Amino acid sequence: MLEKISKLSVTFRWLLVGMVSILFLVSTAYGQNTLTLTVNCDNGQSLTRTLSELNKQTPTTVIVQGTCSELVTIDGFESLTLRGQSGAAIQQPVTNPHFNSNVLSITGSRGITVSNLVVHGPSGIGIGKGSSEVLLKDVDVDDGIVVYEESQVWLVKVNVNIISGFAAFQVYDKSDVHITGGMLKRASNGLWNVGLFVGSGHVTMQGTTIRDMQIGIDILGSGSVDFVNVNPVGGVDVTIENPAGTNINGVLVADGSSLNLNGAVPPNPRLLISNAGQTWGGNSGAVFVTNGSTLDAGAGLVVSGTRGQGVIVTNNSHATLNGSSITGGSHGGLVVANLSTIDVQPSSSPTLVGGNAADLFCDSNSLITGTANLVGVSTVNCGNLLSGNTVPLP
Repeated sequence: MLEKISKLSVTFRWLLVGMVSILFLVSTAYGQNTLTLTVNCDNGQSLTRTLSELNKQTPTTVIVQGTCSELVTIDGFESLTLRGQSGAAIQQPVTNPHFNSNVLSITGSRGITVSNLVVHGPSGIGIGKGSSEVLLKDVDVDDGIVVYEESQVWLVKVNVNIISGFAAFQVYDKSDVHITGGMLKRASNGLWNVGLFVGSGHVTMQGTTIRDMQIGIDILGSGSVDFVNVNPVGGVDVTIENPAGTNINGVLVADGSSLNLNGAVPPNPRLLISNAGQTWGGNSGAVFVTNGSTLDAGAGLVVSGTRGQGVIVTNNSHATLNGSSITGGSHGGLVVANLSTIDVQPSSSPTLVGGNAADLFCDSNSLITGTANLVGVSTVNCGNLLSGNTVPLP
């Protein structure tokens, strides 16, 4: 079974790489017959007015100069590029007479590229209504990006600084988002903030830093996040940091969702979580898996210095570890409760669980298996342990 899963992971990864190659070739072909024009908003020109005059089916590149104080909508376009020159920005205006939901909105469009732009304003960027082949690259956003209604988006070196919004990236409605590179952080605004929020969607992730969010990655509604190295641009490892001490969970996986850290082709992305959770423990900590959800973590999961729990699995959920590292926590290392299980697989590099207040903890209705594949364990508060991965089978 493990061999089949590995083959599927490799196949999935190369399918994604193939998709990227196809998109590149298509964009190159379009570029040979592309209309190019310049909009200088500092000279009184309008990006919205320019877009309204374009043929939406003609491949077009718009060079943006200056600061455009307007709400911009890209609706029904095919093969449109917005490329900012140095200092170019879209700024939310003082008034919003049409009650636009976003400063920049992309709907029902295909083959859209937005690059080298700053988007200012409390409503950020929205991408929806089945938009596909959308690429945001080298973009800075004040208050986040929302992807919805089965849209497909690449976010490459996108930086978000949440000032008044909820989450840096939000993914809904079975949308598919690929994230590589970038910094997701928050201002000291006293609000509840999330780095990546996934509700019924799929995300692949690499090379991103998430800082000082109450929840770094929040996966709900049967959503899934995979750590897969599919893009050489923007780095590999994902880091969740908590220097301000505001974090509750590094990752929350809930309501039938999944988190997968078994990248198929080296260098595999790692998820590095430090100083997560709160000193009161409870269900705060680095990774919290609950309500029928799953964690599949290889050597890419590295948890250190947790203020709460390391990996906590509850409410009929399951985690598989294979070479992971959970060390130096102020509470439990591996914690399992309420009809849940943690299984530690054999690995050339054993799973390290050590230096935690209680390295292993379980209640009477839960189970940790494969303990022979653990190293570093010194403190145990769990009566349901199996050295192998199952009871003896006939």
